[in-house]
Amino acid sequence: MNFGLIIIGDEILSGKRTDKHLGKAIELLSARGLSVAYADYVGDDPARITQTLQRAFASGDVVFSFGGIGATPDDHTRQCAGQALGLPLELHPQAEALIRERMQDVAQEQGMPYEPDRADNVHRLNMGMFPRGAEIIPNPYNKIPGFTCMGLGGGHIHFVPGFPVMAWPMVEGVLDTRYSHLFVREAYLERSVIVFGAMESTLTPLMETLEREHAIKVFSLPSVDHPKWGRHIELGVKGPPDAVESAFRALMADLRAMGMSLGPELVRG
Repeated sequence: MNFGLIIIGDEILSGKRTDKHLGKAIELLSARGLSVAYADYVGDDPARITQTLQRAFASGDVVFSFGGIGATPDDHTRQCAGQALGLPLELHPQAEALIRERMQDVAQEQGMPYEPDRADNVHRLNMGMFPRGAEIIPNPYNKIPGFTCMGLGGGHIHFVPGFPVMAWPMVEGVLDTRYSHLFVREAYLERSVIVFGAMESTLTPLMETLEREHAIKVFSLPSVDHPKWGRHIELGVKGPPDAVESAFRALMADLRAMGMSLGPELVRG
């Protein structure tokens, strides 16, 4: 199963804010033996957000969408999710209860009476307007929930806020409650070597042979201006440790037979 990301907000694309969600998502998934397959960055344009969500709902993938689920004029994600699914937005009863609970907490913290019919409090309930049939995602930071929807194509999109302090625990909660059966718990290893003066096209047949004959994946990371090694290719194998050790021995033997100039060997677990 593929895991994807949708990161929404003009502030990311304009450079006003630096995205931190991709790096954290890689960390959270990697800790569970999973990986990010792709990430889409989208500005605050409703038509483009809707198109991106339609693709995700049709994909059959698990997708985390960050940002745009508030109730200010530049928050469009909830409405776009409804349009992408062809479903109306409705005030989710659990979301309403949690939002009201949060408003009471804030009033108590400020030493003010809770006024549920006050205009700003009524407006805050818009944060609980989700596409019909959505499920909530608990928010341990301030109780204002995110939501999950599934498309006809089997894609599950989990919508969380853009604020990392809220979003990241919510993503962890979704992973651990919904997808623990996908976690890869066996050991994993990467072994690679620095190859000087080679072209990727020259190494491709060797890479194809290694993947065909061993239960591993091969990777090739070229660099033209590395501060230490200069122009080189990091060529390696990754997968279960036993298979990696066998494949790496074969890789090194073939590289030496080809007369390649080799540098340091690298190991990552």
